[in-house]
Amino acid sequence: MVSSAGDRLADVVAAVVEVAAEAGEAGTYTVEMAQTVAAVLNKVAARVVIDAEVRGFTSGWREAMDLAAGDGADAARTVRLPGPDGGPGAVPPGPGER
Repeated sequence: MVSSAGDRLADVVAAVVEVAAEAGEAGTYTVEMAQTVAAVLNKVAARVVIDAEVRGFTSGWREAMDLAAGDGADAARTVRLPGPDGGPGAVPPGPGER
């Protein structure tokens, strides 16, 4: 989901840079044009971010509801980041071990 939002934003940025480069080569790039393309880029970026946040929230909510409605077999999943040496990271004690 996020990659599609990122791809959309990357496409818009590429188009803005292309238009600015063509205007610069033609000698028609002005302050007003810079402000306009920056405003367009800002609007598109804001929409992409909002869409990604909404989709992320709804998919997370759906996952939480599926887990709550399930049998509890896979209700929790432990994910560990690798340690500084590349090996498995330290596992903090669980609630019953404290």
